[in-house]
Amino acid sequence: MESSTQNERLTSSSEDYLEALYELSVLSGGAVRSVDLATKLGVSKASVNKAVTNLKQAGLVEQPFYGDITLTPEGIAYGESVLERHQVLYKFLVSVLGVDPDVAVEEACLMEHAISDDTLKRWILHLRKQMER
Repeated sequence: MESSTQNERLTSSSEDYLEALYELSVLSGGAVRSVDLATKLGVSKASVNKAVTNLKQAGLVEQPFYGDITLTPEGIAYGESVLERHQVLYKFLVSVLGVDPDVAVEEACLMEHAISDDTLKRWILHLRKQMER
């Protein structure tokens, strides 16, 4: 995460929206409908509109008046990094610690917002060294 927006981390909620937008945009090949985002996160369309407004102000998404939502290059990078943190944490919890997958999903989501990119990079390097032994 190199942009100034990313150095000033978003709230956990905003990161959850950005992660979901990133996942949906990969599946759709670009633009995401508000209703699809609301369905994925189990929230109201009004909640999506508020979150998207915040993400627009942060320069991470674009949305014409009542149009589909697209991630900016910065939004793509940030969303991808949140998803990567989640996936690494989930895999560690399940594969190394033997945590139940359902529990690991929830706990990885909580942890992904707290861990810094530097700590995550160090963790990944440590795990790679352990796997080489």
